[in-house]
Amino acid sequence: MGGRWFAGFLVVPLVLGAGGLAGPAAPAHAAVPAHAAVPARAAVPARAAVPARAAVPVTAQPVAQAVPPTELSVDQNRCSAGGGSGTGNDPFCTISAAAAVVQPGQTVLVEPGHYEEVLTITRSGTPEAPITFRASAVRGDVRIGKVRSMAGPTTGSVIIVAGVHDVALRDFVVEGVSGAPAVTVDGSTRVTIDGNGVRGATASGGVRITGGSRDVTVSRQWFLIGGGPVVAVGAGTVNAVVVGNQGYSRAGMVVTDAPDTVVTGNTIITTCGRGIDVAGDSPGASIRNNIIATAGSVRQVCADPAAAAAITVSAGSTARSVVDHNLIDPVSGGPFYVWGGTAHTARDSFVAATGQGVHDLTTNPGIDIVDINYWRSWITLRPGSPAIDSADGSAPGALPSDILGNPYSDDPAAANTGTGSGYRDRGGWERQGTLDPGSIDIRRAAGGGPLDTVATITPTHSWPVEREEGRYAFRFGDQTAPRISDVPRASYTYRRAGVACVAYYVSPNGFRRVNGGVGRTDQACTVTGSHYTAVAPTRLLDTRTALGIPTTVPVAAGGRVTLDLPQVGGVPAADISSIVLNVTVTGPTTAGFVKVYPDAGTPTTTSSVNFVANETVPNLVTVPVRDGRVYLENASGGTIHLVADLQGYYSAHGSGFAPLAPRRVLDTRSAAPVAPNADRHVDLSGVLPADATAAILNVTVTQPTTAGVLTVYPDGTPVPVASNLNFVAGQTIPNLVTVPVVGGKVAIRNVSSGTTHVVADLAGYFGSAASGATQSYVPWGPSRIADSRTGDGLIGRTAGPLEKQAVASLEAWYYEAFDGGDCGSDCPAPTAVVANLTVTAPTTAGVLTAFPYRTTPPTASNVNFVAGETASNLAVIKTSDASISLYNNSSGSSHVLVDQSGYFIGPAA
Repeated sequence: MGGRWFAGFLVVPLVLGAGGLAGPAAPAHAAVPAHAAVPARAAVPARAAVPARAAVPVTAQPVAQAVPPTELSVDQNRCSAGGGSGTGNDPFCTISAAAAVVQPGQTVLVEPGHYEEVLTITRSGTPEAPITFRASAVRGDVRIGKVRSMAGPTTGSVIIVAGVHDVALRDFVVEGVSGAPAVTVDGSTRVTIDGNGVRGATASGGVRITGGSRDVTVSRQWFLIGGGPVVAVGAGTVNAVVVGNQGYSRAGMVVTDAPDTVVTGNTIITTCGRGIDVAGDSPGASIRNNIIATAGSVRQVCADPAAAAAITVSAGSTARSVVDHNLIDPVSGGPFYVWGGTAHTARDSFVAATGQGVHDLTTNPGIDIVDINYWRSWITLRPGSPAIDSADGSAPGALPSDILGNPYSDDPAAANTGTGSGYRDRGGWERQGTLDPGSIDIRRAAGGGPLDTVATITPTHSWPVEREEGRYAFRFGDQTAPRISDVPRASYTYRRAGVACVAYYVSPNGFRRVNGGVGRTDQACTVTGSHYTAVAPTRLLDTRTALGIPTTVPVAAGGRVTLDLPQVGGVPAADISSIVLNVTVTGPTTAGFVKVYPDAGTPTTTSSVNFVANETVPNLVTVPVRDGRVYLENASGGTIHLVADLQGYYSAHGSGFAPLAPRRVLDTRSAAPVAPNADRHVDLSGVLPADATAAILNVTVTQPTTAGVLTVYPDGTPVPVASNLNFVAGQTIPNLVTVPVVGGKVAIRNVSSGTTHVVADLAGYFGSAASGATQSYVPWGPSRIADSRTGDGLIGRTAGPLEKQAVASLEAWYYEAFDGGDCGSDCPAPTAVVANLTVTAPTTAGVLTAFPYRTTPPTASNVNFVAGETASNLAVIKTSDASISLYNNSSGSSHVLVDQSGYFIGPAA
């Protein structure tokens, strides 16, 4: 099928004045063909009203289980006065509010701002589901601390991680105050402090690990500390890892009575203080790949060189400790090493005495500090630095990327003298070639849920790299802000079906600079579907009884009813893609139509239910849900009452769909009619799989002897209060029904004092993927895709009515291109179309049948009509070659309109 844009919905209302379609009278209806058509009936009186019934709670079959959100949102600029609830639309005002309720596996995402608070983290994750606090730092810094305006202490640690496990804190700026380190990790296990900027803690240091903590990692930090060590690993701490950090301070890193501490790949600049100091009993220390400069950024000889030792390991710490592949700047005049109390001012003497430091270098490291006053800065290597391509690639604790998240790269101007790949740089920063941000692809996740997607970025580097690493950000279509990732691939589950787009960013500086070096290209898109959960028909709205609205006054001409849906079947409305309603108009004083749509700002001009004065008429409507509500509007010159019965909803959960070529499964005209107030049980087990959860049936009443209603419901369950069809004596009227299936059966109740015949045509079923129900629903529309009056949308036809016994074919349109991107290689074509079929200006009675393109017309029917009347009905139509056909089964001609409201797509490849 050729590429097309989705056309806007140009609608001609079905009830117009002069120059439009004539307002339909109420002549007899055409009967459903039983291979031969039933003769047309005489004119009928005003339609029977819908019974006013009591409401029942909405109960899904099955009810989807509420899933805790994976993310809590904090945004001081968008939160409500009451503090928010932590959703993207109603974020918390403080990080502490999120910390008080966060659960294992959740991420607390904090938007840019200055959060003047002390953050104490007391809740734990698990090894499989850690708790993560992450700054959304793509568009600005997220700063914590320097409490100025709030009441309470202004000294002490700004972030305290106390007695917890499996927690991570990433990408913040922490403004320490005097009196304590900026960050304290106390008595905690498996804690990661990564990618943050820590600054301003005068004389008290940056990060302190204490209280018998275990397996704590401090990585990729930028420290600008007025005094005290950038990292202090305290007594009783075991297996601490300090890796990939850079900093500038009076003192460097201090390890005291903390065995098996790893200090790898850091760049440490001190102002004539010690660089790395392992004190007390701290055996098993690993000190490798570090750059240590104790003469400050000005590189001058220190007034007290003895206090500026680069690496110190106490006598109680030399056992099992290893020092190697470090680079020491000698200009301070201080000793390179103090090992077990003995100072060494030359590398060779140290090697000879200890066997350590064989690959260490003592020379000018060739470093530059990038804007030392920036919140999260970094230190670079000049071309020709001896630190380039000379590190130990197998050093304990070594990260897969540098302080900025960039990969280890082979500088073509430097000899590869390191281990492993041979081209890792010493210190925390890796010299890079040119980064091309590449492109992004998004597609539905194979084997996943209907709303699961996977986005992949394909960046390239001009120099060889160990592997593609970097800092990436993905912003999926229903997110409020980008999410930073360390890998160029992200999985995401959308809340609703439809167009699924993602924008991306690639940063060579780890998103530490907002206005510089961040690559971004156009977004990519795909289309996602949703699964169906059928419910027992449940009345949500009845304007006659003030159900769903506060009054029983009829809906005025041009009036609108708002149907609020805070949840459906226990599922929040924000997670509902569409609902299926049986909408009934009763008591209209003039002819007109009802519009059902999801967005108050852009009301539709299409019609969902067409009626004439005094008529009671239902129609099935599938409508998207946005902002937790649906709107029903009276597009007529008189008043009406409205009734809406919920049939089911589409979401991430539920059953997939399998479309079928129309198949007649019930026709009581070959047997006895349905008795008054009696049921007819329809066994579909011979045509549906055992695990089918619901069936789509086009149900038609014909030859009723009195007025009444027809209710279709799950077999063996109580008869619901809702109705599917309303009829009067002698009338033939169809309506599409989606009904839950129990044991392969459904029941049809004739709620009247007379008999009636019933015809049912099966259009498809919902069930498991194993049963073949692999398709999902995409809400789209309403959009007019065919109109015989203009010839639009019909294959090989010009403007003109559909002749007797004629077939017209049309393409079932779908997203092939749209504003902001395209589907690329993952633009799924429709397997079935959901459309409102309308017949207008028919010259004789007949039926309209929709069926797959280039197949034989079946005996099933979709719309029944009589001469001069406009009739419509919703249909689910299986496609062939992304197209459908329409058959005018009558002896006259008629015009046909097709308004698409959605479509089904197959599973992800």
